[in-house]
Amino acid sequence: MALTTKSASKPPAGKPPYPPSLPALLWRSTVGKKTVLAVSGLIMLAYLVAHLVGNLKIFFGADEFNDYGHWLRTLGGPVLHYEWALWMIRVVLLAAVVLHGVTAYQLSRRDIAARPVAYVHKRRRTSYATRTMRWGGVILGLFVVWHILDLTTLTVNENAQGGHPYENTVATFSTWYGNAIYITAMLALGLHLRHGFWSAVQTLGGASPARERALKAVTNILALVLTCGFLSIPVAVMTGVVN
Repeated sequence: MALTTKSASKPPAGKPPYPPSLPALLWRSTVGKKTVLAVSGLIMLAYLVAHLVGNLKIFFGADEFNDYGHWLRTLGGPVLHYEWALWMIRVVLLAAVVLHGVTAYQLSRRDIAARPVAYVHKRRRTSYATRTMRWGGVILGLFVVWHILDLTTLTVNENAQGGHPYENTVATFSTWYGNAIYITAMLALGLHLRHGFWSAVQTLGGASPARERALKAVTNILALVLTCGFLSIPVAVMTGVVN
């Protein structure tokens, strides 16, 4: 009798004791992963816009650019301590980068698993940016590591001076390899944005046939402005406009 009571209290074999939570269900679904990919991408896009606006201050001279770098570290003061706001931004950005990379990889694996046999005749209807999204993401990921080592930790910047962002930026773009790495990454960024922003808008339900032409125009302009804006800095150093 005791054995019968004990066995009756056990949950059926193979059935989990608790149902999965809503976040877990969303994370496991393709729609949920695409939503995470879109939101994390838009967070990084907002950062890029703000980052470009700040970087363009380099054209106003060393004092203003260095003051901007100091302002970033005192942002939120006196309520927040030195660099607290900057570290909050870094944590949010790091989380967005990790989520974006993980979901992009997982969605790519699902896409490959759904089509295990390659097409005999490959169609070329998709844009060049679409076909190079994966490689563009890898290039940008490697560039982020280089960029941190170059202008944040100053590890690979041979002429770096702590607390002098203007001088450090000029030192980076005074080398052929610094320019080559940065220009390659910014071109990859432009292609990535051109497809990624459009995909994010579609995923979040912002696209429609009536708005398609306008959204594509906004996507192209946004990618072009950001790419040209970031490229203007190494070009200015190479041509002596910024020195």
